[in-house]
Amino acid sequence: MTLDLDRVGVHDSVAQVFPPEELVDYLSDLPVEVAAVGDDAIDTCDGIVTFEHRDAFLDLDWVHSVQAGVDRFPFDEFEAEGVVLTNSTGIHDRTVGETVAGYLLMFARRLHEHVANQRDRRWEPPAWNDAFTLPGTSACVVGTGTLGSGVAETLGGLGVRIMGVRRTPDPVPGFDEIYASGDLHEVIADADFVIVTLPLTDETHHRFGAEEFDAMREDAYFVNVGRGPIVDESALIDALESDSIAGAALDVFEEEPLPEKSPLWDADEVIVTPHCAAFTRDYFRDVGDLVRDNVARLADDEGFRNRVV
Repeated sequence: MTLDLDRVGVHDSVAQVFPPEELVDYLSDLPVEVAAVGDDAIDTCDGIVTFEHRDAFLDLDWVHSVQAGVDRFPFDEFEAEGVVLTNSTGIHDRTVGETVAGYLLMFARRLHEHVANQRDRRWEPPAWNDAFTLPGTSACVVGTGTLGSGVAETLGGLGVRIMGVRRTPDPVPGFDEIYASGDLHEVIADADFVIVTLPLTDETHHRFGAEEFDAMREDAYFVNVGRGPIVDESALIDALESDSIAGAALDVFEEEPLPEKSPLWDADEVIVTPHCAAFTRDYFRDVGDLVRDNVARLADDEGFRNRVV
């Protein structure tokens, strides 16, 4: 597909993950103009790099999402208007993997308790049998794409046995065992950690509810770095309050920001992070490399990398 690309905008919504000017400077060597733009200047661009969706994007040729998840974009409308949508799949494997490793290490070494105790100037070692080490534990990673593979690679290096769940049980590098989606309950019943890295689709909406939490062990921890609506949050809260599971680490939620009234803020054995599992000071460079690659591909009349629509 050939596009007449003269000006690429960096939408100010990317400020939620990095300053727009950083990406503009990083892409200053491109053969097209790159500029930071707000909603009032979208129509001056042919393509745009963005965190959020705007209806005005439907008049552009190309939209690049700085996230891997693109559930906020209207696929049908993009297709009808001939707008190309690309995403940032492939750049978040290590960042998300290390974040998940951090969660597991906090639970295992009781670091979250020590941080909370420090605020109260309270000297309180854990009970003799509370802390543990990760080698010999097992994790069920639900979703074996870029995020899941990054989690598997990082946790595997810490001695965790990695089981993956995907549509088909075909082997995936970095996973010790792979199971089909239909075996989910059987697999999570045998895991110390259940980790969700799925994208949000009609099929994955509320994929984890009361039945899934009932299937987990009482001493198992739940982690979600996929999308918030993949989890029935009320069912998760019920499972936590009834001690049906040991705890949870959550980076994504059904409503974001997480409302102040949510019981998750004060729940025991729950770690809350503000949808930042993929954050890194190199985020703008990682996104910029994808944009640069696609601009070069356009010049050579090649297909888009990471094309979604």
